[in-house]
Amino acid sequence: MPTKNPRINIVMEKPLYDSIQYLAERDGVSLSLKARSLIKEALEIEEDIGLGTFAEEREKSFLRKKALKHDEVW
Repeated sequence: MPTKNPRINIVMEKPLYDSIQYLAERDGVSLSLKARSLIKEALEIEEDIGLGTFAEEREKSFLRKKALKHDEVW
């Protein structure tokens, strides 16, 4: 059954392919599903790194004297 989801063709080294195939077989899922879940996980990690960097930059400019107190916000 054709799918409407976009597709990506990826060329990878044999050891990487074998690792993903092993994980897919271990988890009882298709190679495509395992690759997709690994890509999603990698994107979440990249997002966390980006947000961490952003937070560090904001923290450098934080001045406690100018910060609002809890009662002032709520």
